Order: sequence, then C-alpha cells, then structure tokens
Amino acid sequence: MTETSAHLGLGDSKVDLPVRKGTIGPDVIDIGSLYKQTGAFTYDPGFTSTASCESKITFIDGDEGVLLHRGYPIEQLAEHGDFLETCYLLLYGELPTAAQKKDFDYRVTHHTMVHEQMSRFFTGFRRDAHPMAVMVGTVGALSAFYHDSTDITDPHQRMVASLRMIAKMPTIAAMAYKYHIGQPFVYPKNDLDYSANFLRMCFAVPCEEYQVNPVLARAMDRIFILHADHEQNASTSTVRLAGSSGANPFACIAAGIACLWGPAHGGANEAALNMLMEIGTPDRIPEYIARAKDKNDPFRLMGFGHRVYKNYDPRAKIMQKTTHEVLGELGHKDDPLLQVAMELEKIALTDDYFVEKKLYPNIDFYSGITLKAMGFPTTMFTVLFALARTVGWIAQWAEMIEDPQQRIGRPRQLYTGEPKRDYLPISKR
Repeated sequence: MTETSAHLGLGDSKVDLPVRKGTIGPDVIDIGSLYKQTGAFTYDPGFTSTASCESKITFIDGDEGVLLHRGYPIEQLAEHGDFLETCYLLLYGELPTAAQKKDFDYRVTHHTMVHEQMSRFFTGFRRDAHPMAVMVGTVGALSAFYHDSTDITDPHQRMVASLRMIAKMPTIAAMAYKYHIGQPFVYPKNDLDYSANFLRMCFAVPCEEYQVNPVLARAMDRIFILHADHEQNASTSTVRLAGSSGANPFACIAAGIACLWGPAHGGANEAALNMLMEIGTPDRIPEYIARAKDKNDPFRLMGFGHRVYKNYDPRAKIMQKTTHEVLGELGHKDDPLLQVAMELEKIALTDDYFVEKKLYPNIDFYSGITLKAMGFPTTMFTVLFALARTVGWIAQWAEMIEDPQQRIGRPRQLYTGEPKRDYLPISKR
C-alpha cells in the first residue's frame, strides 16, 4: 500500500515516486514510472539497492542477523521441525497439521524414483565430470520425461512439478555422486525419511546392508533446512528471471543450479574447507591472520562475512552445534580442522580487525567440515546446496507465476560504447 512519496528533481523535471511499505524491512521507492516521467533509468550494479519483486516467503535482516521463513525464525525451524515440514511451509505459507504433513511426506516419498531411462544419461558424461555439470544437464532433461507437468498455466501441473523436483533431486544428486566414484546406483526406499533416504542412496552398496546413522541423518536434515531458501540471492533471481519468460519449471531450476555453481555463491563452503586444510594446525593461524590483514597479500579468509549479514549469520550458530554433534558421533572431536576452525572463530569474534569489519563466521565456515566428516568429497558440497535450495527456488518460482504484476525481466543498462556511426567497406578500413 502506498502511504508516502519520494520527491526527485532531475533538470527541470520534478516527479513524485510512490513509497511502498512491507510488513517488515526497509521501505521501497517504486520507480516503475521513472523512465516515462523523466526519460532516465536508475543505475544499480548487482541490484543491491533494488527490490526486483514482492514476496511473502523469506525475510532477512542482515544487520540484526535475522532469517525468517514465512515469519518463523530459522533457529526454531531447524531445532524443532524437519526438512519436509520446512518445504511445506515455504510452498504453502503455513506449517502443516499432522494430517497435512503425513500426506505431503507420502506424496514426496512416492515421487523419489526417476524414469529408468535417465540412468543412461549419466553414461554420456565422463567419470571425472564435476557433479554440478551432471546436475545441470540431468535436471534440465527432466522436462523431456515429464511432459504432464510443464504447463505453467495449470496450477495442478505446477504443483506436480514442484513435488517431483523436491522428491527427485536427492535421487539425481546421489546418482551423480555414485557415477562420479564408479559405484552402482542405489534406488530410494519408501520406508526411510527424506534425509536418511539420501544418505543411503549415497553410501550404501548392493553387496551389504546399510544402516543409516540417526545422528548423521538429523545433521543432514538440518543442513537442508538451513539452505532451503535465502531470499533474492543470485540463483533465486536467476530462477525468477528464467521463469519470467514462461520457461518450464525444470529448465528454470537447471538455470538456478548453473548459477549456484559459481564459487562466489554455492562454492564458498568448499573454499572455506580448502582454506582450513591449507592452514593445517592452530599454531599457523597467526601467520594467516596477518596475511588476511595485509592489503598487499591476495590471501583472504574464506567462510567469514556475508554479502547480506552484517552480524553473526543465524544459520552459522545452528551449523556450529551440528558440526560438534557429527564430529562427536564419528569420533573426530580432535579433528585438526575443527581445532583450526574453533580458534579462527574465537579470533574472529574478539579481534578488533574482524569485529570492526564485521567478519563473523558464516554457515559455509562450518558446513564444509561437517560434510567432509560425513564422507562427501568437496565436489559434492555445491550439489547438496542445490538439493536443499530446490524447494526455495520452486516456492519463489511459483510465487512469481501467480503474481499478476510480474512481467518478463528486462534490466536496463548505461551504454558507454561508440555512438552511431556509418559502415565502411572493408577496402576503406
């Protein structure tokens, strides 16, 4: 609802721009009519000061370290619920009743198998292909198999497509992992929950029985919850932009996976783990801290600070506890990586340099250690991120499709190239 106006003077033009207020968060100046009124665009590289859409799904207050899904704090969802409950919340706007939860779990569970012909897709990739490359290709190919859920104008088909992707993503991710390491695919089991099923598909082999460790399954579930959605980040914006053209949902999610693959987005936990391994032992930390403070040294501490959070990332607090639980269960309490991580965290929270620059540990700082301890290679870290974020992408895509104000995305530019000039024949150049 418009309550006030912002006044802009540009040359001889004076325009009033509506100011819109959200439920919480900063006000937004509506510049939709700016070009029509002034002939000028705004310039905002990275869109860091631009609201690209109206959304009711996720809210982040980076200054206060707050992350809410449909109003519920991430800490409460991770502590008391499970991943599929968070999925339901993101998709439908409310926490499910017991009956709704049972029905939703059943529908997701019975969509986990993929078309058998898809197994042949994997043999077309080299064994040493990065699993994210495999994910981009196979998820995009889902639209070739499930024609009955690609009509985005049909609410029922949108719902079926949403359930299919949430359900099949763990199966596809596990297949990518198995193919990468040269082991046979393991089919899903309907008597296991979402996270336990995924761990079994990754680590079971046909020649022996596999029992899922409940501590690891709970940790995996919590990791999925913490990565489920994060407002209008790069990959989510990519999904929305692709979806604004009317592209089918499978293609949109494949686009999101491709964007997530970037090291500045989904690859940060892998970079953080590599940094901890490079440091090696706590006694070498002062050397690397000094390097981080040296403006002339290209070294940067990975896993600290965040584009949005200027306070302690609320997800990092939960992830820290989960890391200790996993390492304790697996007998890795004396893990040198954890010792390095704990000492680095202590310094980051007390050292004037880090406090002044608000370089608090983020979720990537802990998740890399946890996933490594659980047995995943670093090449799978971003795949797990994509698996978890699928529900957020789906929820954001569905919200966009149903938004009557949504139009095809068309960012503007500040052109600084050559002005109009005439073509010269090649003999005169």
